[in-house]
Amino acid sequence: MTNPNITSQETQDLLSRLPKANAALDVLRAALRGPAPEGMNQFGRHGRAWAATYLETLAQMSAYAHEMSAADRFGDLEQNLTLIIFGEYLNQLAGGLPMSQGEIVRPADLGFRALGSGNDLPGFDLPGFDLPGFDNDDVAHLRAHANTAPRRAHVAQWMLENANAEADAGLDETHMMIRNQFRRFADEKVIPHAHGWHLRDELIPLPLIKELGDLGVFGLTVPEEFGGMGLGKQAMCVVSEELSRGYIGVGSLGTRTDIAAELILQNGTQAQKQNYLPRIANGSMLPTAVFTEPNTGSDLASLSTRAKKTETGYEIIGAKTWITHGARADVMTLLVRSEADVKGHRGLSMFLAEKPRGDEETPFPAEGMQGGEIEVLGYRGMKEYDIAFDGFAVPEDAVLGGETGKGFKQLMETFESARIQTAARAIGVAQSALELAFTYATERNQFGKPIYHFERVSGKLVMMAAEILAARQLTYFAARKKDQGERCDLEAGMAKLLAARVAWAGADNGLQIHGGNGFALEYPISRVLCDARILNIFEGAAEIQADIIARRLEETGTA
Repeated sequence: MTNPNITSQETQDLLSRLPKANAALDVLRAALRGPAPEGMNQFGRHGRAWAATYLETLAQMSAYAHEMSAADRFGDLEQNLTLIIFGEYLNQLAGGLPMSQGEIVRPADLGFRALGSGNDLPGFDLPGFDLPGFDNDDVAHLRAHANTAPRRAHVAQWMLENANAEADAGLDETHMMIRNQFRRFADEKVIPHAHGWHLRDELIPLPLIKELGDLGVFGLTVPEEFGGMGLGKQAMCVVSEELSRGYIGVGSLGTRTDIAAELILQNGTQAQKQNYLPRIANGSMLPTAVFTEPNTGSDLASLSTRAKKTETGYEIIGAKTWITHGARADVMTLLVRSEADVKGHRGLSMFLAEKPRGDEETPFPAEGMQGGEIEVLGYRGMKEYDIAFDGFAVPEDAVLGGETGKGFKQLMETFESARIQTAARAIGVAQSALELAFTYATERNQFGKPIYHFERVSGKLVMMAAEILAARQLTYFAARKKDQGERCDLEAGMAKLLAARVAWAGADNGLQIHGGNGFALEYPISRVLCDARILNIFEGAAEIQADIIARRLEETGTA
């Protein structure tokens, strides 16, 4: 299998340029740090966040190329996907980067000055821009030659001949074993049933949840002293990704346990750790996050649900919404206002509020609370709920850490992990879309041949594979930083921002490849499209995420 327009010598020459091009881009990275230019609007600030995300992705792809070469694992697919993503992202940075389908940010929006008419496009009366680092010969060469039609055709042929649409992620032996175990589980226990659960809007069966508990999914990052496996965030990523590849509902079961476990580990009293962590880790206690309110969305500092002090503890009064797996949950991590006269986030407290487990017929069989299901188009396996509290009682010792007024700060400390895991879930959804579309394209015949042989079909699949590889490397980088105890809110936000867009683009392209059949409910790609859409919204909407990244770049001046 060869493409006469792609030679090994040319490929190796391009790969040798990656470190030098990446180093040359440091001047652009520096230009995106620190205060934004005076008068810059929100569009430009968010564009700088996206540009910084692309640059971090390219840095991780350059590191990936080096490490895979050293391990003798940098094969044909990995080499060419790396070049494709490098060429594509460099050209998007220079010419127009899509923050969403209808929002393209260009160098002028980022604050870089125009060089004048016709500078880099001879024959056209268009300006070039003084984009730092882009005058480097290696950057220019990669822009011109790394992502070309012959290279994409070469990768498409490789994927067809090897019946493989996934590159080596670069995992070590331990994480590869974990991935293989949960990939088999997803293939055998999840994928055959996922579409039926979705179409019937059913809760994920409790026996499957018990199996996941027995496999240690809910205690992955809980220390062994509390009954967990004591693994790191990269292991969490691998498991979340593989389970989400089967069904995002199953892959997301661990999100609530990870949030609850991290809240308790970082902030709980010793008694709270001993009481809750072993049961959360073995899956016998299912937690749910109860943060959002109908009129606040991402503005958590404006929460109004309150905890009224009583002789025995507190009464909760108010309304919450978008409570995932709320009916089945046994304990709520509940963020409410405990200090009625204290405005903003300083008056918020986190409670570990136990409740009886409900079912579909009686979702909330507890005095002082009632709720109902929110019907949704995707992400269905755990269901979403509104909950109204009217004197719901919690004991004194339910306050996380035993101290009120700390809830907002406690929650903020979990966002790194939550966003890393959400990025992993997005990658799993994108991989599912790629696999479904690859299979369909190679089996569906039109005009006398499989539609895979049409460039606009196989080209979509190649770009999906390239972006999935890139999002994986960025996500694993953030996870490794977290495992090393380093601050990684910036990297976690970047991973979530990019992976969510990659998942939506992959699902959309996957459905397009299915054509009219993709619009039919009987085809799983229709479910994957619905599931992918939420990823740009929860755990920080894309716009909020870009704003957070921009603020970090501006405030710290460091990436």
